[in-house]
Amino acid sequence: MNSDRIAVVIEDDADVRELIETILIEAGFEVKLAGTGAEGIELVRIHTPTLTTLDVNMPGMDGFETLKRIRLLTASSIIMISARFDEIDVVQGLSAGADDFVAKPFRTGELRARIEAVLRRAPATSALESSGWLHHDGLRLDPTRRVVEMAGVAVLLTRSEFDLLARLLQPVDRVHSKAELILEVRSDRYASALVTKADERSLEVHVANLRKKIGPADRIETVRGVGYRLAAGGTGQF
Repeated sequence: MNSDRIAVVIEDDADVRELIETILIEAGFEVKLAGTGAEGIELVRIHTPTLTTLDVNMPGMDGFETLKRIRLLTASSIIMISARFDEIDVVQGLSAGADDFVAKPFRTGELRARIEAVLRRAPATSALESSGWLHHDGLRLDPTRRVVEMAGVAVLLTRSEFDLLARLLQPVDRVHSKAELILEVRSDRYASALVTKADERSLEVHVANLRKKIGPADRIETVRGVGYRLAAGGTGQF
């Protein structure tokens, strides 16, 4: 087993926890298990996992608060898994930093596919230095090391937020359609893949989060009926 691939499962239901563990082991992960939010936060702090799965309804600290605290520790991928799948819950989870939100009961194949999609967005470990920074009006992004800086200060982004910003920067002056950006965030290679209203709402949440982090809000322009682009500013590559 590749010890670099560590996953933390935070789930209070023992049967669901065991099922997720089995799926992750089959995907090549070393798995650490937690039954409460507090236990999960400690495991994330100790092991710095590549992936964390997180239930919403747990005794004590709920999944949303747990997610916020984990995001202070790591920018690695987080998938929320919950029987609560109302739009308000999905939006709250994505706004707090989740990369995906899966409804219970889930099919094992679906969860495995979503995990693989998250992993495709994760950067491969490399000894090579970056070939250059993309930059725009005080914002710099290193695609190789997946580092973002704003006015020289590091900006912590989720996987989805980073992938979204990287797409907007290439090329920086083009309008990117919602469908294009959704497929980028999902790591979907097929241009004909289905894009749902739920996908569009998730994209809107990711854009809103990104605007807050790289402000001002009008740095990312909404092109009504089409998609988004970065506002005019200095562009290029160092």
